[in-house]
Amino acid sequence: MKICLIQPDIAWGDPQANCEHLDRLIGAGAADGADLYVLPEMFTTGFATLPDAVVEHEPSAGLAWMQRKAAQHHAAIAGSIALEIPGQAGNDEGQAGNHGATCVNRFYFVRPDGSYVQYDKRHLFGYGGEGERFRAGGERVVVKYLGVRFLLAVCYDLRFPVWLRNRDDYDAILLVASWPDVRRFAWDTLSRARAIENACYVAAVNRIGEDPACKYNGGTALIGPYGETLVQAEDGREGVLSGEIDLGHLVSYHQKFPVLQDADDFDLKP
Repeated sequence: MKICLIQPDIAWGDPQANCEHLDRLIGAGAADGADLYVLPEMFTTGFATLPDAVVEHEPSAGLAWMQRKAAQHHAAIAGSIALEIPGQAGNDEGQAGNHGATCVNRFYFVRPDGSYVQYDKRHLFGYGGEGERFRAGGERVVVKYLGVRFLLAVCYDLRFPVWLRNRDDYDAILLVASWPDVRRFAWDTLSRARAIENACYVAAVNRIGEDPACKYNGGTALIGPYGETLVQAEDGREGVLSGEIDLGHLVSYHQKFPVLQDADDFDLKP
């Protein structure tokens, strides 16, 4: 499978400008023939923990754009959007700390026919106050596409290996993020650690540029099951890069070194 990772700058709070900019990046030719395009976290607006100025409302213009692009390129497209959910205020049982949040950080995986699967970010960034207005997701989501099983993950999820633990139910992690440059060493280290410990591919997609709170310098990469870097974007610059997810290589690796068979059995509770 050919996977295309897109590392853009993101205009603050301007979905139309961001979608038009992504049209240009994707249309530049570097991504031709991809089976799957992956965009960063909150790619339509930039990352916000107090989302009033940037949150999208249903029906999401960002999702509609993703559906159009998926149909146009006959490929899947994935990325997260800040979305307000009407009529769902208040804490869900077991989700303390959300204080009546009405918003979700929703990861959409959109197929070429316009159908989609969604995952709401499980681990909200408490340090930055994300849990004050956003509601945490409680469901771990794996999507199968063209024979490859993808675990969906968003940014801060990267720091929680039990949640991302491969129970022999996925082949690759799709990780979309707005990860600041001040914590870039952690991004590089943890994304490779997740690939190694889970014997899987990791498509780690970050942004560049800045918003009112942070600066970003990228680190977008496709990482193999040995922790090897297969392709990586240039730091601090927009990039559109393509790599291959080779299921034959992954099966061979698992047969040679069946580490998942020896893994602990964790009981994951929302």
